Amino acid sequence: MDIKLFDSELKVMDVLWKEGDCTAKYISDVLKESIGWNMNTTYTLIKRCIKKGAIERSEPHFMCHALIPKEMVQAAETDELINKVYDGSADKLFSALLGRKKLSKNQIDDLKKIVGSFEE
Repeated sequence: MDIKLFDSELKVMDVLWKEGDCTAKYISDVLKESIGWNMNTTYTLIKRCIKKGAIERSEPHFMCHALIPKEMVQAAETDELINKVYDGSADKLFSALLGRKKLSKNQIDDLKKIVGSFEE
């Protein structure tokens, strides 16, 4: 993925991913309620996302449409994390995640199923 989104831009994208196509005003209302941003801040971030090719704008009412799926951003961010912090080693990331908290038996069983699905 060529598009690099900052955390603030991801908050805008997250509204679109959860709600589907919606107006800039609606996105602004959601972000004002959830994190206290004013309309100008949200509109500036929407315009940045449009410039980057992450959002498409249409009329009437400044309708916004996400051009990139959340899964694509998650994959790119995960790859960047693995490369930047874990020397490109997914197993080091996996070990770090597992070592951070006590997992329940059900969580461990679920993880075993996920790992098993990659072995087939």
